[in-house]
Amino acid sequence: MSSPHEQGSPAVALEVDKIASEWLERRDFGPWTQDEQRVFEAWLEQSLAHRIAFVRLEAGWKRTERLAVLQTSMRPVTSLSQPSSGARPFKLVAALLAIAAIGAGIAFYAEKPAQQSYATGLGERETLSLADGSQIELNTETSLRTAVSAGQRTVWLDKGEAYFRVKHDAAHPFVVIAGKRRLTDIGTEFSVRRDASRTRVAVLEGSVRLDNDPSLDTNNRPAILKPGDTVVATATSLSISREAPKQLADELGWRRGVLIFNQTPLSEAAAEINRYNRKKIVIADRAAGRMKLGGTFPKNNVDAISASVRELFGLRVEDRGNEIVISK
Repeated sequence: MSSPHEQGSPAVALEVDKIASEWLERRDFGPWTQDEQRVFEAWLEQSLAHRIAFVRLEAGWKRTERLAVLQTSMRPVTSLSQPSSGARPFKLVAALLAIAAIGAGIAFYAEKPAQQSYATGLGERETLSLADGSQIELNTETSLRTAVSAGQRTVWLDKGEAYFRVKHDAAHPFVVIAGKRRLTDIGTEFSVRRDASRTRVAVLEGSVRLDNDPSLDTNNRPAILKPGDTVVATATSLSISREAPKQLADELGWRRGVLIFNQTPLSEAAAEINRYNRKKIVIADRAAGRMKLGGTFPKNNVDAISASVRELFGLRVEDRGNEIVISK
């Protein structure tokens, strides 16, 4: 079996492009049987590189608007399952490979995929479905970039919070970079929250390797995180603790549109509520801020939350338009 480096090399990518173009010619110029369709689908499923190569070349060829001038030239379908050594390429093969060479050069797409940027506004949530089958859920005011291709799966969390459900591929690790911290999945579901001064990671399923981004810092040893492990990392420190499954689920209530508090100081609860709303809750004194709040609340309804606080604690709640001031 070839190494990830070999699999992403220009020579191998060129061979994948060649086979993808052969499939494209056979499908468009026929005859096309059900057996060929099954073999073709099996080839696509063998690798993300196969799917990307086919879709990219198909789109590139359509843009040329020259399909009508090509002559049909067929080979046995069995030759398509593996690269054939010494077979002469078809006219369409040569044309498609010329298209693939435009720009950065043949097969460099596998090594240098284009970055895509995504962002959510205040109180918004968005779910991304990536080409490799993985999913990312973005919480409020979150921005991240992705670079996902046959040879690379990297996400940069620039700010905010995201939940990752990763489709495992040992040959092509899924990497999340948050500041100086680098997370590599080992088949997992996990969340990452990046604030101004710290990064928090919680693992729900599978395992994650946590280390510093080697391009920025090579000092710390990597740590393998298991389900229930929670990491809080700052610029100068890193601590790992364990949390019960219910506690982790409660912290991810935002995925269901709610905030769940369990004997949380009112000052901390207010700060969390304010992440989702333009109308802010202001705790006017320390005595009110120390009171413990419990319960499940809609994340985008500040008025309902403040009314609950007034009933629970008998606190003074003053609505000033763009803020609600709570005091003893």
